[in-house]
Amino acid sequence: MGFLKNIFGPRKEEVWVHLEQEINARLIFEERFLTNEAKVILEHKNWTIILDVFHRSTGKTSTPYTRMRCAYINKDDFRFTIYPEGLFTDLAKYFGMQDIEIEDKIFDDTFVLKSKNPDKIKALFTDANIKNDFLALADLSQFQVKVRDDEGFWGQSFPDGVDELYLEVVGILKDLEKLKIMFKLFAEIMDRLCEMGSAYEARPTINLR
Repeated sequence: MGFLKNIFGPRKEEVWVHLEQEINARLIFEERFLTNEAKVILEHKNWTIILDVFHRSTGKTSTPYTRMRCAYINKDDFRFTIYPEGLFTDLAKYFGMQDIEIEDKIFDDTFVLKSKNPDKIKALFTDANIKNDFLALADLSQFQVKVRDDEGFWGQSFPDGVDELYLEVVGILKDLEKLKIMFKLFAEIMDRLCEMGSAYEARPTINLR
């Protein structure tokens, strides 16, 4: 076992135990498809931030993704999508892909920002901590953060007015410092959305599965 650990690193659960202790969260195990799946749950004010892993099927293979979710009451339908610049981003921009800039060259050169409300997303990033946390996560594989109104065909449907702050990274993330930044980022975004008048601090009427 020690030999395998040297090759593959610690098990996800080992890292998440340390995470639970360092951020004062809860590590729970739930039965899912005859296996016990781990979740790290952090309560921030009236919001519940959940970290877990899911698998997305692509034909004959299945790819694991690390995700973070937080349901909240969306006050003004402000939604956005944020992900790092990629190999084909310049070509996509040439053909008209939206990319909102916040007049911070390092950030604008690193991320693509999409929203139907450019003023709101610029206001979100007046918070320097949020900007810095995004930059600290920019090297994660296929990293994206978005607000969405439900979890799609196979996921949960949300009550009217309830949306979900959602983060996704390909693979099983076992970097303790990155995981801590992810939780910090979610707490900061939720606080900032309230300050901007885009979220209510009340607890949403849904428990994410």
